[in-house]
Amino acid sequence: MAASSSRGAAAAAVDDDDEPYLLGFIISKIVGMRYYRGKVHGRETVGLVRQPLNRYDNNAIAVFNARNDQVGHLPGALAAVLAPLLDSHLLAAAQGIVPRSGSKINPNAYSLPCQVHLFARPAAASVVEAALHEAGIDLIHVDHPEFALSQAAAVMEQFKKPDRDRDVDKLFSLVGKEGKNQTQPMDPPGDVVLSELFGHQKEALGWMVHREESADLPPFWQEGEDGGFENVLTNQKTEKRPPPLKGGIFADDMGLGKTLTLLSLIGRTKARNVGAKKARGGKRRKVEDGGEGSRTTLVVCPPSVFSSWVTQLEEHLKAGSLKVYMYHGERTRDKKELLKYDLVLTTYSILGTEFEQEDSPVKDIEWFRVILDEAHVIKNSAARQTKAVIALNAERRWVVTGTPIQNSSFDLYPLMAFLRFQPFSIKSYWQSLIQRPLEKGSKAGLSRLQNLLGAISLRRIKEMDDGNKSMVELPSKTVLACYIDLSAEEREYYDQMEQEGRNKMQEFGDRDSILSNYSTVLYFILRLRQLCDDVALCPLDMKAWFPASSIEDVSKHPELLKKLALLVDDGDDFDCPICLSPPTKTVITSCTHIYCQTCILKILKSSSSRCPICRRTLSKEDLFLAPEVKHPDEDGSGNLESDRPLSSKVQALLKLLTASQNEDPSSKSVVFSQFRKMLILLEAPLRKAGFKTLRLDGSMSAKKRLQVIQEFSHGGSDSPTVLLASLKAAGAGVNLTAASTVYLFDPWWNPGVEEQAMDRVHRIGQKKEVKVIRLIVKGSIEERILALQERKKRLISGAFGKKGGKNEKEMRVEELRMMLGLGK
Repeated sequence: MAASSSRGAAAAAVDDDDEPYLLGFIISKIVGMRYYRGKVHGRETVGLVRQPLNRYDNNAIAVFNARNDQVGHLPGALAAVLAPLLDSHLLAAAQGIVPRSGSKINPNAYSLPCQVHLFARPAAASVVEAALHEAGIDLIHVDHPEFALSQAAAVMEQFKKPDRDRDVDKLFSLVGKEGKNQTQPMDPPGDVVLSELFGHQKEALGWMVHREESADLPPFWQEGEDGGFENVLTNQKTEKRPPPLKGGIFADDMGLGKTLTLLSLIGRTKARNVGAKKARGGKRRKVEDGGEGSRTTLVVCPPSVFSSWVTQLEEHLKAGSLKVYMYHGERTRDKKELLKYDLVLTTYSILGTEFEQEDSPVKDIEWFRVILDEAHVIKNSAARQTKAVIALNAERRWVVTGTPIQNSSFDLYPLMAFLRFQPFSIKSYWQSLIQRPLEKGSKAGLSRLQNLLGAISLRRIKEMDDGNKSMVELPSKTVLACYIDLSAEEREYYDQMEQEGRNKMQEFGDRDSILSNYSTVLYFILRLRQLCDDVALCPLDMKAWFPASSIEDVSKHPELLKKLALLVDDGDDFDCPICLSPPTKTVITSCTHIYCQTCILKILKSSSSRCPICRRTLSKEDLFLAPEVKHPDEDGSGNLESDRPLSSKVQALLKLLTASQNEDPSSKSVVFSQFRKMLILLEAPLRKAGFKTLRLDGSMSAKKRLQVIQEFSHGGSDSPTVLLASLKAAGAGVNLTAASTVYLFDPWWNPGVEEQAMDRVHRIGQKKEVKVIRLIVKGSIEERILALQERKKRLISGAFGKKGGKNEKEMRVEELRMMLGLGK
């Protein structure tokens, strides 16, 4: 436990290069021990907790042992310096460690030595160091000759001797070895689940049941000879047996039927009364009380995945066997009502919205089980929806995703925080024991991560071999690239625009100038990508692409405000840089950067009221709500259906679709694009060519999306043959096995998102060979996006990404320059 302000944890990090790190440690002591019953036995990590309401000293910092008993407090002189730093969030955290002693600790001692480790963000480090220096407090920093005396696990490891008994890597290598082969395949409850499970699904069900019902100690915990328990990694000791880790990461490859396995687990709870405890007198407590008898499972997923759960319920479960409640739209606020159901479905965005609402019932319920479907959505630990799911109350906690790592191993940290897998649910431990060794390219770091995941996760991939048989008998999947030549007119316009962008980028010059004009560069890159699809997506006035002056300021240019609102609306891949989710109630700063209103307001309340991207000082007067973007043609039946010439890429798509239909008239295709307007533009020429189309995009309600997917899945001569789908709306958790061909109309930055889209079609239930065709314009930004994808794939498969090493701002600028074909 680390000290933090009583007003909450330190302000959320808004940039990867802004993550807290170990600044150093102070040698101090715990005082006032005679007034408290709490004791410390040997080396132990102790919690430092701010007590601003302490009646004797409003700077007080209390010290608690591993059993959460107060031991004493830090000396007043030290607390007077640290308290303001913690309260202002200049110090992200402070962690206390009672160092190992050669002699036994006197239980009646009035004080004990204590190392106080300080964690700060790079931007605040100099301020913290100056405050300590002014107060005459010696900070033992990383370069200090006595730094090796630190008793922090990560530091001890750094300076450890080769023959040291407590070798951290040996501890990791032993994790999860016990009981690894105790799980047996399990059949689903026949009175709930009607479908036969595949062998790998039965194995997964057996593994999940074993984890939920096991009484094993959590990884890294051991029982001592004195009857107490010790965490061999952190040296935390407790007399009370730590509760087992009832859950884990279910990370089977996309398309292997994870949803049916989860429904079997939930059905088993219903059929067997698993986990239901009896109250006094042997009578079962009413489920409506929300107490021990509650057996309700909460499933959290993106809106697009609702349809998958509904479809799987209808296809595989006995009608009426599970009572299901959809917690979205108009919904109950009654906890007792929710607890009448076996399964409650909701979305991440709803939980994020209700996180700060006092009357939200989902926050107060002690759920029997919580399942996070498509859990990679919470990869940003600072996002509101991530904090909301971590705060949910449940003993059984499951993370479900076919892509647990999309960009970096740091994507895993929020999953550990949700699972409450200590000590890795504490950011400083995750960074020191896992993240930083990986950043340095250490083989030990990769080995630790593999051992750690092996202890709490299950992952099988389609290509995995079991003897001579593949995991699942699926038809083959072929991925091809179709390279397209632009027409002479398109090429002239594209080259002219790209050269303008290069000139402007070089005009901006250095990194800071580029970041100051970050939104203009993004806007320009967006327009280049859209030019590859169809010139109709872009404004023809070239001057509208650039700001009137070298320093952007929307307060003086209302047209610039409208332009940036279009950037969010046109680009389906635009995320708020703080929460990494599509902006809700979009706000544009005077310096032209785009955020969620809630996210940027939190930054303004912190000690550093600066724009997270360009670091310009901001106030509320510098925030502007994005104007509403009007869509003149929502159904593709108006002006967009004029006799304008078709773009080269649209012509290529039509040829490919026609050839596919001639080869197999019953075949169906899915065309993915990240631009909603492009999907609308495609409707008219496809219908004119005789194709029956449906559209699925993010503007639709969950109910409408379900209707579209069901209509597309139906066979028959009159059924639709082409689904025009947004990558964000249909790229995850949706079953589109009615189709056998996938067209990626424009490339996506993140290869994991494209893999998700492909596997909507290539999954259990697919009967035909699957063909995936990428449409790429030759000699364009799209080829450079493919190169960026390959680089990300290498990072993920190798060292799981570089969350440090290069300054994140440098990485960001380097990628922008790469997109415009400029050298470093």
